Formats: sequence, structure tokens, C-alpha cells
Amino acid sequence: MTTVREIIAIPMGDAAGIGPEITVKSLAKEELYTMCKPLVVGDANILRKAIEVTGVKLKVSVVTSPSEGSYEYGTIDVMDLANINIEEFEPGQVSAQNGQAAFEFIKRSVELAMAGEVKAIATTPINKESLKAAKVPYIGHTEMLEDLGGAPDPLTMFQVNGMRIFFLTRHVSVAEAITQMTKERVRDYLNRCDKALQRLGVENRKLAVAGLNPHAGEGGLFGMEEVEEIKPGVELAKADGIDAYGPVPADSVFFQALNGKYDAVLSLYHDQGHIAAKMTDFHRTISITNGLPFLRTSVDHGTAFDIAWKNIASEVSMYECIKLAAEYAPKFTRESL
Repeated sequence: MTTVREIIAIPMGDAAGIGPEITVKSLAKEELYTMCKPLVVGDANILRKAIEVTGVKLKVSVVTSPSEGSYEYGTIDVMDLANINIEEFEPGQVSAQNGQAAFEFIKRSVELAMAGEVKAIATTPINKESLKAAKVPYIGHTEMLEDLGGAPDPLTMFQVNGMRIFFLTRHVSVAEAITQMTKERVRDYLNRCDKALQRLGVENRKLAVAGLNPHAGEGGLFGMEEVEEIKPGVELAKADGIDAYGPVPADSVFFQALNGKYDAVLSLYHDQGHIAAKMTDFHRTISITNGLPFLRTSVDHGTAFDIAWKNIASEVSMYECIKLAAEYAPKFTRESL
């Protein structure tokens, strides 16, 4: 556990979803305050309502800057943007008001991070439909952070129980993902993954690349992608000085990483890495967005409108999200990738 307590900004997310609930329930755990200084960026009235619904024993303290926060257990320090009309607020519903407010929470958090007033951002869920209703020109967090942070093509990393997973491709079909598995891309991503881990303070970085085909192609017997593109890409990265291995059969590489053989795995496509992480521990799978000028962690679930404001949402992911930000924040270097 770190002894350096950095300020972590927590944008409240879509107020109609579970974000406010899981935020106050996480901050009701005293141990978080030994790890970091949590600062909620949101609407104070909504937070008070969430405290009432969840029954946690906390009070809200409104501050105008991060330096004003007391960061003491029992008090939630909040930068109150006061941008939600509580009289018009409807839990569990798509709302332009909440979509606009959620964007403003994120924008203010990024401004604080860019100014060095907070060391990291731990994000709660936002809702794409509410953003659209508000005419916010972004479909999600990643796109907002790319633009607001001036960092194109950020690199996603999952961490769960010490296992780290990067993704060579993201939201494309499997057929399209295979066309993107070129030796040049594998080399580039291994270099980017190594740099990302370095920024997080990971030393002696050992990276494995997952195989695509059964048994990583078995030397071409079950497919030529490993022979023609993936392995040559690994070799090019090795020539760059990266401690890279593979391709390693996908049915074993994640287990090996979970048990410490590798510091991270480069997953070749979206579901390959997502399944491995979420089967390990769904609620403790946390996303880190690398390549930004600041550290950002995030829960890997949505706003859950169907269960919002009923005091049944689990705060485990949000707690782990803040905890991971607190773990990496003291070691994180701010220079751009």
C-alpha cells in the first residue's frame, strides 16, 4: 500500500445511473483515505441524495479548488459544478441535462489533471444516449479524453488481480482485426505497451503476445498469421530492445501472466482479452487509458439504469478503480507517449 497520498479526481458520471451511489459507497471505506485524497467533481445535491439513498455515514464538503480539500474520512470533498436541476432529476432515465452535466464533470477533471492540480482521474460510468440527447459531440470517455487531453489513439490496458492486458485492436469485427494484425502494428504496440508500463513505474517489463490460432498456429499447421505477421512483429520489437515473447497460445498465456510469468499480455482482439480478464474477476477488472498526459482509470461497466438509485449496485469496481489510481499515481510520469 502506498504511503504517498495523491489527489484523485472522480467525475461523478451520469447522475441518473449508479455512478453517484458507487462513488459514495466507495468513499465510505476508510482505507481509501490511507491511499489517496479523493476529490469528487460533480453536483453536491446529487451526492447528498446518493448518501441518503445508500445510508452511508458521510457528509459533503464543497470546495472551490483541490487545495481546499481536507481529504479526511467521513467527509466527501466535492467540486460542485451545480449543473443539475434536482427538481427535474429522474433516476434511471436518459436525460440531456445529465448527459451535459456528465461531460462537464469530465472536462473539469481533465482541466485539473492537465494543470497538475490532481494526479489522476478515476471515472464513473456515462451514458451514450444521454450524451446524444445533450448534443455532446463524443460517444464515450475515450473520445472525450483523446480530444480534451490532446492525445490521439490512446492505449487501453486492463488490470485484474495483478494481470495486465493490452489490446492490439478494439471495436472492429474479428475479420477486420485479423487484417490489422501486421508485423508493423505488433512491433509498434509492443513498443507502446513497454512505454506505458514504464510510465506506470513497472520495472523489468516482460511482455507476451497472445496467439490467434489454436496452439498459436502450430508452425503454420492451423493458420499462417503467426508465422507471417505476429512472430515477425515480436522479433522486430525484440530488435528494438523490448523484452517480448510469443506468440504464446491464448489458452495458456493469460494464466501464465496471472501467475507472474509475464508483466503484461498483448491481446490480439477485443474479446480475447476481455474474456480472460472478466472470467478472472468481473468486478475487479479495471481499465487504464494510457497515452494521455495524465493517469486515468475506469470501471468497466455501464450506468445500469435498471438498478440505479435502489441501493443494490455493487461498489467493488469503483473502489478498485480508485485504489488502482492511488497505486500508480505516485509513480506515474506525466510526459507524453
